[in-house]
Amino acid sequence: GMKMSDVVRIAVGSKNPVKVNAALAGFEAMFPGQAFTAEGYSVASGVSDQPMSCRETLQGATNRADALVKSCRADYFVGIEGGIEVIDGTMFAGAWIVVIDSQGNVARGRSGSFSLPVEVQQLVESGIELGIANDEVFDKQNSKHAGGAVGSLTNGVISRQSLYEHAVVLTLADFRNHFSKPEIS
Repeated sequence: GMKMSDVVRIAVGSKNPVKVNAALAGFEAMFPGQAFTAEGYSVASGVSDQPMSCRETLQGATNRADALVKSCRADYFVGIEGGIEVIDGTMFAGAWIVVIDSQGNVARGRSGSFSLPVEVQQLVESGIELGIANDEVFDKQNSKHAGGAVGSLTNGVISRQSLYEHAVVLTLADFRNHFSKPEIS
């Protein structure tokens, strides 16, 4: 069984500090009193650098989590993938989260989504990654490691990290409600 004193290890399928910190904060919010440690690993998403559909984005998150299960030791394996989809001509951005525990239980969840300005949409449709398009349109530097497009669009009210953290919490609801408490091996 799990003793609360045991530190639960989270492996995150990205070295991006925004994703690692969002995963850690989401777990801490959902399992208060439990100590966690989170580490980011470079794993392949197996999809394009800029996923262009809801399904492709989910596949990227799934592939990242699966790659972690195969390559490292942890109690939870977290894939986070941002992507876009076009609905009625408007481009929306959001993220999918896939969490796998050490018993192989899988939970999936997604962030809120937000529409992108037409200038950003045109750059993305021409083949430029969202983070780079965002930097260009909003005159920022490396925003994907900071507030991201959502930070620029909401004037910092919602950051890329808080958007992802919210999605991690929604994903972990599955573990709280359907699975027994994690067993530490």
